[in-house]
Amino acid sequence: NEDVEILINSEIDKFKSIWKAISLHNCDIIQNNFDLPFERELGNLDCYDIHGKTYFINQLNQQISLSARHIKNLYINDINYLSSYIGLQSWFDKSLWYQAKYALSMNSIPELSFNIAKIINSIFCKTKKCLVLDLDNTCWGGVISDDGLSGISIGTETAISESYTGFQKYIKSLQGRGVILAACSKNDFENAKEGFNHPDTILKFEDFSSFKANWNEKYKNIIEIVREVNIGLDSLVFIDDNPFERELACSQLPSLSVPDVGNNITEFINYIDRNGYFEPISFSIDDENRGKYYKDNKKRVDVLAEFTSYDDFLKSLEMVAEIKSFSQIYLNRITQLINKTNQFNLTTRRFTFSEVESIWGDDKFIKIYGKLSDKYGSNGLVSVIIGEVKSNVCHINLWVMSCRVIKRDLEFAMFDKLVKLCSNNKISMIVGKYYESTKNNLVSDLYKKLGFTLRSKDNNDSIWELDISNYKNKNKNNIIRINI
Repeated sequence: NEDVEILINSEIDKFKSIWKAISLHNCDIIQNNFDLPFERELGNLDCYDIHGKTYFINQLNQQISLSARHIKNLYINDINYLSSYIGLQSWFDKSLWYQAKYALSMNSIPELSFNIAKIINSIFCKTKKCLVLDLDNTCWGGVISDDGLSGISIGTETAISESYTGFQKYIKSLQGRGVILAACSKNDFENAKEGFNHPDTILKFEDFSSFKANWNEKYKNIIEIVREVNIGLDSLVFIDDNPFERELACSQLPSLSVPDVGNNITEFINYIDRNGYFEPISFSIDDENRGKYYKDNKKRVDVLAEFTSYDDFLKSLEMVAEIKSFSQIYLNRITQLINKTNQFNLTTRRFTFSEVESIWGDDKFIKIYGKLSDKYGSNGLVSVIIGEVKSNVCHINLWVMSCRVIKRDLEFAMFDKLVKLCSNNKISMIVGKYYESTKNNLVSDLYKKLGFTLRSKDNNDSIWELDISNYKNKNKNNIIRINI
């Protein structure tokens, strides 16, 4: 018994030494765990007797999982689940093993590759942000305007009702970890809204950050959803049981993800789940609150119409910012923000968690985050600046801000803080770079607004500089109060 435990610990120690060596290079690590053995000499006893291969593999996988919980740059490619999903009979090919020492069948290789690709996609925060749902025969069975509230299928009374309930439960769980929900239905608004008053519904009207129910073409409504939620079209996934609507949305909005879900409700979850549209590598308080952030934002947009002066609107929000140097507790969120932000992103640079962690511990960088709240609620951590100090000059390597707080003047408060930190460190010059992308035209003139002088320009990329000796704060009339 002790020999088996020693062997398990020895294997884990080997992995830990490998992970430690890789981490020295600020690399993220994707570690395969292990599929179950194809044969079991001990039969069912194999899974719980200490001499069993299955027992050994399960213990090893558990130790790898525990390690991943504590090593921030370690991610697991869950071969144990994948091989079970496919089935060991299909996953493993004995002939191929004896002929070429392939540890899996040829048909399993694309599945394995796609699984790894999903993790890489998630590491670089390329996952989707918003799920757009049709309603009739998607969120419930039947047509609400024809069948009425009592006639739609939802609940546990029939197999089909349970299928729609299962789908709603899955969607609710996605929302609970930060996926934005939007509705897009050809329907009368009040009829569509009424569907979420059903006593057995899991989803509620209030769960949706945007709710479009009218007789416009759905792709036009999706464009409106993008405008309301203020994220890129390529961040949306559209689910609709109607093949015509799917095809039309695809043809008009090529960057929209529209899985061909068919019209069998029991398969809808599989299409979303297996494609990894919303696969996370971590889960933060910011993720949990994201839906609320966007709903609060809609309140702000609605109130804006009451003001003739935009400055008066900003003052009415009673904004308070927390702007401080990086804290270890926020490194995951900072990494996520860096890799997900496209519009307010001056250099388009991306950093892994390991790189962010390295910058956090390096004194040659000035690195600050910004959180913003107002009378409608908190927006969470929404801005990051990383400046590298070289010979008393601060070079802004990265500056990002969430689309949730664009046009709230947080950028001015952030820059005021950067200047103050530079002054405290006897830095007299700040150099900023703007590298054009297809999405960041919004900030093309930001440095000019801040008083920088153009140093050089190459096509649409530019380098700017600012002598901060006579700098005047840009946070106009202290429109944002800074929480020290």
